[in-house]
Amino acid sequence: MPDPFKAYDIRGLYPQELNESLAYQIGNATAQVLELTGKRYTVGRDMRISGPALKQAFIKGLVDAGVIVIDVGMLSTPAVTFAMHHLGTEGGAQITASHNPAPYGGVKITAPGFKPVGAGSGMEEIEVIARSAKIVKAPGGRIEEAVTLDAYAEYLAKLWAPAKPMKIVVDGGNGIIGTLFQHLLPKLKNITIIPMNFDPDGRFPVHEANPLKAENLKDLQAAVKAHKADFGAGFDGDGDRCALVDENGTIISCDMTTALLGKYFLAKEPGATIAYDLRSSKVVKEFVEELGGKAVETRVGHSYIKKTLKEHHAAFAGELSGHYYFRDFWGADSGLYAFLLLGNIVSQAPSCSSLVKPLLKYHHTGEINFKVADSNAVIERLKAIPGGKIEELDGVTIRFSDWWFNLRSSNTEPVVRLNLEADSAELMQTKLTEIKAIITK
Repeated sequence: MPDPFKAYDIRGLYPQELNESLAYQIGNATAQVLELTGKRYTVGRDMRISGPALKQAFIKGLVDAGVIVIDVGMLSTPAVTFAMHHLGTEGGAQITASHNPAPYGGVKITAPGFKPVGAGSGMEEIEVIARSAKIVKAPGGRIEEAVTLDAYAEYLAKLWAPAKPMKIVVDGGNGIIGTLFQHLLPKLKNITIIPMNFDPDGRFPVHEANPLKAENLKDLQAAVKAHKADFGAGFDGDGDRCALVDENGTIISCDMTTALLGKYFLAKEPGATIAYDLRSSKVVKEFVEELGGKAVETRVGHSYIKKTLKEHHAAFAGELSGHYYFRDFWGADSGLYAFLLLGNIVSQAPSCSSLVKPLLKYHHTGEINFKVADSNAVIERLKAIPGGKIEELDGVTIRFSDWWFNLRSSNTEPVVRLNLEADSAELMQTKLTEIKAIITK
């Protein structure tokens, strides 16, 4: 059975891999590892069917360990980050399985100081204590409730400053984001939102709440064209990711969005550092450096990116999966924060597509998954390809003069993930065929 303890969070099938008794043990273990006894800790959940039961069990584990839990209800993951700041708690946790399909449940844990808990930053210790059911009991634990959604909406509304009225189609994917927009929209001027799938429904009846899969954006693409909107945005289940389609209904790769947001931050802070994950097009680094910024490559995954952001005091970081991280948002990611800034950016241009067009210099496969028996053996075979520069920041990246690729083991699924980019479409296709043959050999 797959292990729900991943490199960046806890995520597994409910109830086979993650159930109430394990959630209780994880809550109690979190209190022990983060030394939360006698302290206040925020807990929220998204709209998943398993959410209420897992949250109740996780909270009980904390309370039994003497933690004062502030239950903030049903929120997006970024709204829980905001609540930690707003309420002044020693970190917090969100009960979510992010963009995974409906049968999954999970937990994202944040330590004091907005530090993500993942591999190398407490996850292994939590797993050992939870698995061995080493329970501690301490007095003083209790549950308090707090409502922070309107405060979060007020905070976000200050970011909105479009140069002209905007019409935007938003597909909430029946995730949590529709609830957030209900609170936010009354506070925004010069915006018309055409909503799709705004009712939170953890069964995801229309499509998976994963905007990285092209099939999940089809309805959004059609609606943008039908409504003659300025652009469209699709969100994931827990509201921390956002993907765009332009006014023609064309999907914009999230690394192109990283470049656009990078330009926005460099205009505000000349010479700033912008971080990007190693799957991104090489145009991101080139574009940032052309604008006088410092481009820093990072490993995939929120715990690694947040660490890079902090170490380099970067203004912003973008990930190919549609996570956008902001120094001014406590180093965390927020789909809505990105959405509002992107609305401002598009409002100042003739069109959304006109912003992206100059960036489309190279040909990128997007992420392709392969099920393999032994990922290490595959990586060793690829490293034998002659003539390339080998880098091992995350899996293996091999760079040649006119193409490059990265292959890494997934931290959330039993697959390897390939990203390949070349200077021409023909070369991309040729090299993709060659690499596929080596991977599947």
